[in-house]
Amino acid sequence: MSYEYENEHAGDVYADAASPEARAAFVSKTYLHLLGAVVAFLAIETALLQMPFTPALIETMVTGAGGYSWLIVLGLFMGVSWLANSWAVSSTSLTTQYMGLGLYVVAQSVLFLPLLYVAQNFGGPNIIPTAGFTTFGAFLALTATVFVTRQNFSFLGPFLGVAGLGAMAFIVCSILFGFELGNLFTIVMIVFACGYILYDTSRVLHEYHTSQHVAASLALFASVVLLFWYILRLFMSRD
Repeated sequence: MSYEYENEHAGDVYADAASPEARAAFVSKTYLHLLGAVVAFLAIETALLQMPFTPALIETMVTGAGGYSWLIVLGLFMGVSWLANSWAVSSTSLTTQYMGLGLYVVAQSVLFLPLLYVAQNFGGPNIIPTAGFTTFGAFLALTATVFVTRQNFSFLGPFLGVAGLGAMAFIVCSILFGFELGNLFTIVMIVFACGYILYDTSRVLHEYHTSQHVAASLALFASVVLLFWYILRLFMSRD
């Protein structure tokens, strides 16, 4: 750990125990970094969707390796996500934290590519913006719920952890055995993502130190894009 970084953040406290000024600065940094991550995600997706190699890449991701390539993609994504989060919560340097956030945004951009490609080419011109605005509205409502009520939703953590493992098991089984998860699963996952937004927003107020705005923004970004994924899937199933 560099002496400068350690000295600069030696007085870190949890956000809810910090002074009003320090807490406000932390929250502002967190949500500005979240906005930056979303803008970067949109920019990368826009660029990838225009690349001539994109259709071939998507075909490899979805149908390669004897039909099990998507399972490999998910496995790689989970590994990269773990590494990105480890970097983002690092106390070694701010550079390492930004590397974690950047790596996670890139990984999500690649993971989203097949879904957005199908939505763009077969879902109609308004389906992606509509899903995006719906996600944004839900995120604002859930964020306001936490900030207005000051409720600590940390109790959701164990339930979300178990539910996440169950959801991943269903996804893996659907790939291995070739069955559709259906709209009921999609709706359940939307509720699950909303729960994670409540949980992660609560953690911003109660569980992060005032120097951990990068890690906090990564957690929020992960919840937001998860919600966007399943809202977009639900809208696509209607069309």
